Parts: sequence; structure tokens; C-alpha cells
Amino acid sequence: MKFLDQAPRFLFFTGKGGVGKTSVACATAIRLAESGQRVLLVSTDPASNVGQVFGVSIGNQITPIPAVPGLAALEIDPQAAAQAYRDRIVGPVRGLLPDTVIQGIEEQLSGACTTEIAAFDEFTALLTDPALTGDFEHIVFDTAPTGHTIRLLQLPGAWSDFLDTGKGDASCLGPLAGLEKQRTQYKSAVDALSDGARTRLILVARAQHSTLTEVARTHTELAAIGLRNQYLLINALLPAGETTEDALAQAIYMREQTALRQIPATLQELPRDDVFLKPFNMVGLAALRQLLLDTPVQPTAVAAVADLDTPKLAELVDTIAKDGHGLIMLMGKGGVGKTTLAAAVAVQLAQRGLPVHLTTSDPAAHLNETLNGALEQLTVSRIDPVVETEHYRRHVLETKGAKLDAQGRALLEEDLRSPCTEEIAVFQAFSRIIREAGQKFVVMDTAPTGHTLLLLDATGAYHREVARQMDSGVHYLTPMMQLQDPKQTKVLLVTLAETTPVLEAANLQADLRRAGIEPWAWIINNSVAATPVQAPLLRQRAANELREIDTVARSHAQRYAVVPLLQEEPIGVKRLSQLAGSTV
Repeated sequence: MKFLDQAPRFLFFTGKGGVGKTSVACATAIRLAESGQRVLLVSTDPASNVGQVFGVSIGNQITPIPAVPGLAALEIDPQAAAQAYRDRIVGPVRGLLPDTVIQGIEEQLSGACTTEIAAFDEFTALLTDPALTGDFEHIVFDTAPTGHTIRLLQLPGAWSDFLDTGKGDASCLGPLAGLEKQRTQYKSAVDALSDGARTRLILVARAQHSTLTEVARTHTELAAIGLRNQYLLINALLPAGETTEDALAQAIYMREQTALRQIPATLQELPRDDVFLKPFNMVGLAALRQLLLDTPVQPTAVAAVADLDTPKLAELVDTIAKDGHGLIMLMGKGGVGKTTLAAAVAVQLAQRGLPVHLTTSDPAAHLNETLNGALEQLTVSRIDPVVETEHYRRHVLETKGAKLDAQGRALLEEDLRSPCTEEIAVFQAFSRIIREAGQKFVVMDTAPTGHTLLLLDATGAYHREVARQMDSGVHYLTPMMQLQDPKQTKVLLVTLAETTPVLEAANLQADLRRAGIEPWAWIINNSVAATPVQAPLLRQRAANELREIDTVARSHAQRYAVVPLLQEEPIGVKRLSQLAGSTV
């Protein structure tokens, strides 16, 4: 593996959910430790399953892994870090300031930016404090900080003064305001990240066009702020030997090879490693020791999975259609197929003779290509995130930024580069469309950045502001109220039948519930177990999926549907109907 050649002290693995970065990070830590190095494995992933992978309870303390001499692990809980940070800020002034002021501070610290910055606050000591990590020759991080967070920490000037003087109430600068005393430590941490002799970033991806496009954006963003020592790792490639006499395996192999041939130009320059798909789940030392092998692992002989007796997407749509109208929101992490499933739901409703407006923030060409046709009852709109975000930024700079000095304006401009800015801007555009849901179905594909909770924080703050300003006898309706009303809105959580995506969807469901939104159903997408397979590796993968499907059915979802992985890409009205399992 190229990324392990002359490995520096710090190794960061980054990538979207479900690509296998936790497994790769664990396998790397094991390999380094078993070569005689002292290694600390650190996870800042909110859906971390490092402890589950090793079969050891870890938590927020350095814990030796008994089965691997020289290896220890640490799990930083971002939510706990964020809560501890909020307590440090709010605790000293609780009871001294009016409740309305305290409520305003808590709202400002409720977003995902607080969580991200608090987690970074936790692990900067691991980059800078020799007393804490001096015993380790390598520190392996599962999940790297985003470029936005690093840029914020690089900014000169005082965040506290910017807020204390009333110059702004921006979403990310609030969390930073209480960290002023640690700027020296942050500078040292950012310097370590930018030093190629000490730090290497491994971009973990799968051979899928959307995933590789997102990784290319991450590469460019991190390189622009000085983190240039990057490697690319393509995980879970189907071996060519598995394609014999299996049409689905042949189709998967061809799709992956096409994606690799069309890899973005910015990624072609990076050193690259390819890792083969394994027939087993990445749990336990035996599995992890085989992950980074240069040759495919032979699967064990397993019987084909019997036809799954699980609900189909068309059955969910049958229930939805009975309402005659309403808002249907598809939510989930990037790469799980939200856009395709949104199109499938919209097509299904339109084929039943119901008026449907399908709206997305994905590029119009992609959605048009997915539909590859038109239906009489279906209208389609595309919200351009770039246009909407620029309009929102310009408005904020012309209002809040009009009277700021140069330093204050620089801080505000950086805050407006936050991922949550795009979510807020896109949701404002979506809100204009939501009103139609009283007369027709509106099917909404949420923004692909995945910062859904930041979006909800924004609508929640708007809802609370309207509620404070309205007299008790005045009727009003905010977008948040519509999202919370199950008679008006049905949220469909999209996931894959794999451990990490299911964990992430469960965490999203818990966060939605805290916001007063109850997901209506889950959709398990691209299931190998839901389609006949002959290839030994795919048979074993299908058997592995059964546990995750059962977990969703028994522990998470009020109702659910399983969508099979198709031989052909689900493009066009006919294939979208097949995806739903419908004969309409």
C-alpha cells in the first residue's frame, strides 16, 4: 500500500459515510502496530464503531487493545464534547443573565458547527501535547477536520470581540468565541496538519461517480489551505474473478471500472491504492488483517439468500398516495441514493394520476438523466445551490456586514463559507415550494451536503422568532411546524444495508426526533440480498445484509422498504418503476 510507505506520525482518514474509512483506519493501525510501532487510533466519527470492530469498550480515554500489542484506541464523542463546551460557556452566566439571553446563547450553540469545532478542540491536544501522546510513534485518526473548520482556526483577530460588540451572530463564530485562550494551541495543531513530513491525509472513496466527485472537492479544499500531502484509496472494488456467470456482478464491475476511467483530473495526480471488496463484515482482528491485502480474499461457500419477504417501495407509495397531497422529504447521508429514490417516489405517485412536483438541489442534468422522459402529472424543478447561496451571502453582507470593519467583514465572510450557509440558503428556496404541498404532492430531495440538522436549526430558530413576535390569537404557519406535522409531511430516511450507514441513519433519526420530527419510514437502498446472485462473494455479502435489514425492521423503523441493487442503472421511468417493485 502506497499510503503506508514511510508513514509519518499523523495519518488522517477522511471520506463520506459508508465508504469504509473506519475499517481502513483500524486495519492501518493494526498493521503499523504489528510491525513493531506504538500506535494510537483516534476516532472523532459520531457514528464510531471502533470499539465494536475490536470487541473492546473504549470511550473517551486511551485504552490498550489487548489482542494487538502496541496498539491503543480513543473514541472522542463529538456530541459529548459539544455538550461539555456548551456547559462551559453557559454555566457561569446561568442565573446571572435573563432567560431570554441564555436561550439565545444556547440556540447559537445548538448547531452542527458547534459539534465539529468542539470535537476539533478535543483532539488538538493529541496533535500538540507531547505529554499526552509522547509514547506513540503513530497516531491514526478516523475522520479528519473539514477545510471550513481549519480556515476558521487560521483566521486572525478576536472572535469574541466580533460577537461581544454586536457585529454579528453568525452560526460558526459563536462556538469559536469561547475558545479564544486556545488560539496558540490551535495554531500549532494547524501547523502540524499542514506539515507533510508529519501528516498524511488518506481520502477514502468507492468507485462511484458521485463519491469520487465529492472526494475531488475535499481534495481541492484541503490542498488550498495547505494540506497537500494526500493519498487516494479506492475501497471495496469487486474483483474481476467474481464476474463469471453472474449478470449483477458483471454490471457492478463494469460500472466501477467506468467510474475509475472517468476519475476527476485532480485525483489522477494523487498516489492511489485499490482495496478489493471482502466477502465478510469488517468486525474482528481476523477480518481487519485481511482488508489491506493486495489480492482478493476467496469467499466461503454459502447458500443463496432466499427471496426476501420484505416490503417494497411501491407499498409505501400506496399508503402515501391515499392522502392525495403532502410534502415527502427524503433524507440521509450522501451516496445512499436519495435523488434516485426521490425520482422513483415521484414517478410512482404521478403514475397513479396524482399531481407531483419533484424538486432537488442536485444538478439539473443528473435529474433529467435519471427521469429520461416526462409524465403528464409530474413537474420538476431544480434549485441551484450555488445561485441560492450566493444570493443569501450577498444579502447578509449587504445588511449585517454593511457597517463592519475590515476584520469583522473577513470573519463574517468566512462564516458564510460554512456548509450550513448553503443549507440555509437552499432551504429558504425549498420553503417557497413547500406551500404547494397543500394542493399536490411535493417530493423533496434534500441537499447533497448532508448537513440536514443545520437546516433544521435554521428553520427552528425562525419558528421560535415568529412565535415570540406573534400574539397568542394570531394563526401562523412556519416551515418547521409543517415538518413537525405528520399529516402534512412524511420524512423517508434512506440508508444502505451496511453497519455504518444504518448507524448514521439511526443517529439522524434521533436528532430529528429531538427537533420534534418523527420519520415516517426507512428505505434500505441498493440491497444485494433483495436480488438473485450467483457470485460467491455477492452471496456472502447478501447473507451479511440480513442482519442490518433485521436491525432496521426491529429496532429503528416504524415501517420500511427494501430496494434491490439493479443490474442496470435506474434511469428512465420504466426502470424507476422497477426499482420501486411496482407493476403500475
